[in-house]
Formats: sequence, C-alpha cells, structure tokens
Amino acid sequence: MSNKKRERFLANLNIAYSAVLSNRVRSILTGLGIIFGVSAVIAMLAIGNGAREEIREQIKLVGVNNIVIKPVIEQKEENLEEQNQNQESGTKKFSPGLTIRDQKDILRVVPGMKNVSPEVLLETFVVKNGIRRSGKLVGVEPAYFEIFNFTLESGRMFNSYQLQNGSPVCIIGKSVKSRFFTTEDPIGKYIKCGNNWLKIVGVLQERIITDNSISNLGIRDYNMDIYTPLQTMLIRYENRDMVTKNSLGGRFGGGVVIINGEVQGGGGKTANYHQLDKLVVQIEETAKLTSTADIISRLLKRKHFGVVDYEIEIPELLLKQQQKTDDIFNYVLGAIAGISLLVGGIGIMNIMLASVLERIKEIGLRLSLGAKKSDIINQFMLEAMMISVTGGFIGVVLGIIIAFMVSRFAEIPTIISFSSIFISFGVAALVGLIFGIAPARKAANQDPITSLRYE
Repeated sequence: MSNKKRERFLANLNIAYSAVLSNRVRSILTGLGIIFGVSAVIAMLAIGNGAREEIREQIKLVGVNNIVIKPVIEQKEENLEEQNQNQESGTKKFSPGLTIRDQKDILRVVPGMKNVSPEVLLETFVVKNGIRRSGKLVGVEPAYFEIFNFTLESGRMFNSYQLQNGSPVCIIGKSVKSRFFTTEDPIGKYIKCGNNWLKIVGVLQERIITDNSISNLGIRDYNMDIYTPLQTMLIRYENRDMVTKNSLGGRFGGGVVIINGEVQGGGGKTANYHQLDKLVVQIEETAKLTSTADIISRLLKRKHFGVVDYEIEIPELLLKQQQKTDDIFNYVLGAIAGISLLVGGIGIMNIMLASVLERIKEIGLRLSLGAKKSDIINQFMLEAMMISVTGGFIGVVLGIIIAFMVSRFAEIPTIISFSSIFISFGVAALVGLIFGIAPARKAANQDPITSLRYE
C-alpha cells in the first residue's frame, strides 16, 4: 500500500470513528444484536464442550468396549407355561447364579474377547490406628485395572502367587491413603478390612469423579475402595458359591426358609446366591458390542437352566447415545445463536441505511470536495465493521462471564476453547463487513449536487 493510499485509508478511518462516537447510543443499540449473538455462541459452545468432555470422562470410568453383566437376585420374569408347570410340580428351576465358571466359559466360547474381569464387592469396615470407618472391599483380578484405566501411583500390581493363593494383600484408593496414611508411605503397611489384616502393595492414582457421573452411571467413589485379589476375597471373606452353615443360617440371624425352591432368610428376604457381583467383558471391536452381548446372553441363559437371573448392559453405547443427543441439542442452540448474529447483522444494515439518509448532505459535501466513491464506501464499511467488531469484543467478554456463571451456579461443566472465541469474533467481523456493503454502496452512489440540495 502506497503512502497516499494509506493516508486516504487513515482519513476514512478517522471520519468513521468520529461518526460512531458522535452517535454513541445509536451505535450501542445497533451492536446489541452482535453482542448477544457472540455471547450466546461462546456460552453454548462452552456448555457443549463441557458436556462432551464429561461424557469422555464417563466413558473412561466405565471402560471402552465393555459389556457389564450384573446379577439379579430376585427373578421376576418367568414364562407363563413354565410357571404353570412349576406350580403343578411344586418346584422351581435352579440357577447356580453368576460364578467364575461363567467367566471361564465366556473366555472359552465367545470370540473377540480382550479382557474378562470378575468382581466381588463386600461392604465392610476399615480400621487403622484406632480409626474405624465403613468401606468397600473389592475382589478383582489385574484385568479390572486395565479395563477401567486405573494407574498405580506407587507400589506394584498383584503377582501370580498372590492371585492364585489368595494372599492377604491389597491395593488402596487415593482417598484411603489420605485418610489413614496422611504422614507415611502406606506401601508395606497393614490395614484391617473386616476381620483380616491386609498388606498394602500399591496405591492408585486419584480418579476425579463428579456427582453427575456417580448418579448417571451408578458407580461408586473408586478413591475410597480397597482392592484385593479375587481368590483372597473368596477364601478369606465370602464365597456365596459354597454351601456352608454360615450361608444357610448364620447370615440371616433368623434361620432359613425354603419358599418355592428359593433360599430365603427368616424375614423372607431372598438370599444372594451369586458368587460374583459383576462381570465385565471387554471386546476388541466396538461394532461387535451388540452381537457379542446377544451371544453372551444366550450362553448364560443355557448355563443358568433358562433362568434369566442376570442383566446385561452396554454403558458405552448408552453414553454415545447421550453424546449424540447432547450434540443435537448443541447444534440447535448454536443455530439459535447464529440467528441472533444474523439478526444483529440485519440491524446494522438497517441502521446504516438510515444513517445514509440522515447524512446525505455530508456525503455530498465530501464528494464535492474531491472524495472518491471508494472513500465513501470505505467510510461506511469501516463504521459498520467498527460497530460489529466492538460488539464482538463485548460479546466475547459477556459470553465468558455467562459460561463461568453457568458453571458456578447451575453446576453445569463448561469449557471455553480458543477456537470458539476466534470463530465467534471472526463471524462478528464478517457480519459487519457483509451487511455494511449495501449501505456503503448506497452512500457512494449519491449525486453530489442533489445531495447538497437535500433538506
């Protein structure tokens, strides 16, 4: 750009700036559409990014490509024909429940398996240095930590000897370390879980879990859990697959009653006969989740003698459906915000067209003094862009404030990205440029002599 052109541009910029300042109220009202449009875009994108990130974290919590099998203690579903036969014979079908044998059969029969992780959960108490509190002891295998993306902060994983022989060892969550070992390294120390002392061999890294994730996914706070080898749980604590005096009588405190072939406590409560509390199957390919779940369902139904005393969930598919729903919702909100920008652009064009009619004498005077049509076009284009860019800047600040307030008071996670700020600000400038063309051309096409005579 030559010096002469630069001087003309700066002169036009100065005239446009003076025109905007001399009509502050009108300029602010003109830019309101841009302000609210940009702030809406940033706030909506921040909410959408926050929801998407939360779903990603939830997918990490439930694992990737997982099929979750949970036992159903009280079976209510039964074929009517079978029910009539059972009533006539006075018997009910027997099911062994969800056991380790199911885990082995799934690994042996079902193709495409990556990991199969059994889990036994025991509500117990934890004691250390005279401090006692309720806690959860979880019997697992090493595949559990791989499936759910757990990482050791210190220590080591269970070795083969500990897994096979049920050694009294455990890995603790981060919050357990914070509560019971505030000033010392827990590795190698002992902690009492229930009636057994367990040696700590590892500490897990902290997992950030929101209340929303806990309620939506039905998961617990992993940081407060204590993990022990599955064989340790079955040998030293509880194995519901074994028929013992304790399982028949002592557990219920009021004796055992057999009703319709079901083992029940004295209070009529159905006993939990499942050896496992959960069985998580991880497969290789996401596309085969549904078909694999169907194969597992048929396998378990056959092994449980037709008794459907289990339920199968695919949490990742549910989360992806939730993400798809959230994306559609965000697209709708983004479209509404985009319409706000469009309305703001139309408002700029209308006000600038009205401004041309008000300033016809000014335009005629500039043209008669030697101003070119390009100077008039540049002047009105610069005015429109000043209003839109200033409105865009204010909108960015307002959008960030709105996103922060939504996150703070509505407890909805929001993430503001640089791309959303750049896009919304760029669109605001583009709106000013596009909708400033028509008024600028109208001003430039005014006849100088007619303009000077205009009243």
